Amino acid sequence: MRNLMYSLLISVFSIGLASAQEDGDRLIGVWQPSAGNAYVKIEKIGNKYYGRIVWLKEPNDENGKPKTDVNNPDESLRSTPLKGYRMLKDFVWDAEEKIWKDGTIYDPKNGTTYSCKIELTEENKIEVRGFVGTAVFGRTDVWTRLVKKK
Repeated sequence: MRNLMYSLLISVFSIGLASAQEDGDRLIGVWQPSAGNAYVKIEKIGNKYYGRIVWLKEPNDENGKPKTDVNNPDESLRSTPLKGYRMLKDFVWDAEEKIWKDGTIYDPKNGTTYSCKIELTEENKIEVRGFVGTAVFGRTDVWTRLVKKK
C-alpha cells in the first residue's frame, strides 16, 4: 500500500513537472519582431531557450555581401554574419511567473547586450522586454509567431 501511494505521488509530481515544461516550450517557433526586418527562431537547448536570426529583409550590405555584426564591441566578431547569429541567450521558464527570464538579448543595431524577459500575451504574440538593471528601465517589443498557412 505504501509503495502504491509513493508511486501515485511520484506520478502526480511528474505530470505537473511535464506540464510546466510544456508551457515553457510554447516559446519554441519562428517569431517576427515588430519592425518586420528579421525572423528569429527560438529553440530549446537543454533546459534553456535561445533564439537566432534565420531571415533578414535586407540580408546584404551596400556592397552586396551578407550583413555582418559591424557594431559588435568586440572587433574580432564584427565579421560574424547576422544571419544565424544567436541574439537571444539563456532564457529559463518560470512556471510561477509565467515568463521566460534570466536571459539576454543582443541588439545588432548598436552592439549592446541587454537583460531580457519574455512573456506570452496571446498564442502567437510575445512581449520581449530588454532592459539595463531592472525591467523598469527598458523597452518592450511585440513579436508575432510565424504560422504555416494550411
